[in-house]
Amino acid sequence: MGPLHTFAAEVVWTGAGTSGTTSYTGYSRDHEVLIGDKPPLPGSSDPAFRGDPARYSPEELLVASLAQCHMLWFLHLASAAGVVVTGYRDRAGGTMRVEAAGHGQFTEVVLRPRVTVAAGTADPGADLAELHARAHEHCFIARSVNFPVRHAPSPVHVGPPATSDALPVGAREGTPG
Repeated sequence: MGPLHTFAAEVVWTGAGTSGTTSYTGYSRDHEVLIGDKPPLPGSSDPAFRGDPARYSPEELLVASLAQCHMLWFLHLASAAGVVVTGYRDRAGGTMRVEAAGHGQFTEVVLRPRVTVAAGTADPGADLAELHARAHEHCFIARSVNFPVRHAPSPVHVGPPATSDALPVGAREGTPG
């Protein structure tokens, strides 16, 4: 058995107002997700469940977590395979069924990554399909859910060759690296 990692988050309800939960319509679903010293993440329920559409819902964050996990494994595996990825964007979507009694579950999440590779990659389509499959096998979050996580990648986009004068990780144009 490998090493165990633990993760912690604090969720604080901020929507009690003056009357708390005296009625279903009388309270806000607003809350904050606090993780370490990071900025608070404003949360709410989905607007279909009386939530604030300007805040993140748990369902959106689950879909985002799957997309993030897949992307991070994909980038790691691409780097190890010598595939130079210069851009990555995923427009992931999830489908959730709500049953008559009010409970429900996700039926699937579809990841739709669009990957840009540097010119000169031998067969980017074949390389990327294999990398997506391997990333899915490794993604901790996809391996933890009980619904299918499918992949529908866009055709690979080939960009200009990567340059060695790329900005260091975290740097912005016009600021020192």
